[in-house]
Amino acid sequence: MFGFKEAGIVGINKRNLDFVLAHNRRKFYPNADSKLKTKEIALSLGLNVPDLFANIRYQYEVKQFEDIVQPYDKFVVKPDRGSGGDGILVIIEKVMAGYKKASGNIMSRQETRYHLQNMLSGMYSLGGHDDTIVIERMVEFDPIFDEIAYQGVPDIRLIVLEGKVLMGMLRLPSKASDGKANLHTGGVGVGIDMDTGITTTAIQRNRYIDVHPETNKPLTGRQIPYWKDMLDMATKMQKASGLGYIGVDIVLDKNKGPMILEINARPGISIQIANQCGLLSRV
Repeated sequence: MFGFKEAGIVGINKRNLDFVLAHNRRKFYPNADSKLKTKEIALSLGLNVPDLFANIRYQYEVKQFEDIVQPYDKFVVKPDRGSGGDGILVIIEKVMAGYKKASGNIMSRQETRYHLQNMLSGMYSLGGHDDTIVIERMVEFDPIFDEIAYQGVPDIRLIVLEGKVLMGMLRLPSKASDGKANLHTGGVGVGIDMDTGITTTAIQRNRYIDVHPETNKPLTGRQIPYWKDMLDMATKMQKASGLGYIGVDIVLDKNKGPMILEINARPGISIQIANQCGLLSRV
């Protein structure tokens, strides 16, 4: 195990004071906190994003959900101002009993409506305020990740500070994370060498692992495609957002290539553990 102090590890308090508060003006927070606003920014830059199917803003519209998703076999439902992957539904199939999630569990139509009502009421949102439901196309991830992803869609998290990409991590869904790539829900994080785009060390629940818990395939030594393009996309999003310090999440679609998924004005710090390196050493 590497030494935290020697590696320049940034804790939550230091992140908040020296990175978030020092570089992010509050008036620009909505650009990151709203997934719909982030889509607008990315599209204005000519960057790809997952297709937006619909959004639901009012409780009475929840009863229209089945009609809204009727044309689509697979889709993702998320709170517009959610964080950490909370509340997100990754639906891979519609079945007689309801909707099949990436984990294989079935949500009944009644359970789904209740979940959507909670989403609108702000249960999964920053500050607990009323929210909007975003329904978008499920990304068909690049087959290069077939061996090391479980059901859901992997993404690449890049940390950007004032035009410089400091650190990167491949985030992989697992059975524990219910098909989502978020680390705090049980997803797998894999550090990435910034020069080459090749994966290095991997963690799950802050413990180092060598293989994916479901596929049992090695996680390290894998080349991330479009690596230089992703770095360029991340710096463009940081500058356009008005925020100085952000996390940029990029997904790799097998047909459309890299796509901006969302940005985060308060990115988590586990990326340092996955890379065995602190953010301070990269500044």
